[in-house]
Amino acid sequence: MTDAERFERIENITAAIAEDRRKDRDEYKALWRDTQRRIDANARAIAQITAATAENARELSELRLLIRDLAEDTNHRIQALVSAIGALAQQRRE
Repeated sequence: MTDAERFERIENITAAIAEDRRKDRDEYKALWRDTQRRIDANARAIAQITAATAENARELSELRLLIRDLAEDTNHRIQALVSAIGALAQQRRE
């Protein structure tokens, strides 16, 4: 094999290696972009879930207060009814 043939062979091998590196680099860039898109999508989904959770917590707090108020009102009504029944029973005894 002559020196010229050796250099030509080295040039071909070097060109093939350079082409493989270019392909790898393009693939890595595509993977990086895809990864970034997925990270962004996950961040948006997490933000939506966080907002929905905060809204649910607010609604739950309001519901808890409504139930407490309803229980207090019901308790007062029951006490008033028992008092009225007791007063009526007292009047009938007299």
